Amino acid sequence: MSLPKFNEITKLSNNEIAENIIKTEKDLFNLKFKQATRQPFKAHEIKYAKRRIAQLKTILSLRLNVLEKNQSSSLSNTIEK
Repeated sequence: MSLPKFNEITKLSNNEIAENIIKTEKDLFNLKFKQATRQPFKAHEIKYAKRRIAQLKTILSLRLNVLEKNQSSSLSNTIEK
């Protein structure tokens, strides 16, 4: 598992991003569980999972903010007419 690339995430759809967030959060939980039970794991994978989740959530929230802004502006235009 290499460091995630931000450009790769921008090409995904919103549904794919949401699915990746869920998958990565499950992976992070499993890694933390292994750490707590002293099972062998690669410590850097926790850092990578956290970073991936942050990138995914950032892109998703930016896209949702743009959509919300567009909807509110179209709604205000409709009200003014």
